[in-house]
Amino acid sequence: MPLEELQENLVMALCDGLSHCKLALAFAVLMDLLGGAALLVGVFAPLEIRGQDFGDLLVYTGALFVLTSLAGWVLWYSGNIDGLTTRKEQGHIGSAVDRLARNLSRKFRTYRSQR
Repeated sequence: MPLEELQENLVMALCDGLSHCKLALAFAVLMDLLGGAALLVGVFAPLEIRGQDFGDLLVYTGALFVLTSLAGWVLWYSGNIDGLTTRKEQGHIGSAVDRLARNLSRKFRTYRSQR
């Protein structure tokens, strides 16, 4: 087995547990890392330039990054909700909007699985 194929299989095996919405997950983790780093630098590093302290700026910026990451976590979590029953399974008659949403979802899913 070539090394490239082995690496690709390893990456796919690691990412399979993440399920859907990997972009939202990457965004949330990146914002958390940037925000945490900015918070730590702002709190613990002496950042004085020409007599002005810039530590507070980094603390506020870090907090803003961490709050922004919350949107990514919500998107990732809500995109991974499985097991919801459809209205048809509950005995409701499907509407045109339900059929349209189902068709779009299938197209996205088949496009994603073809990659």
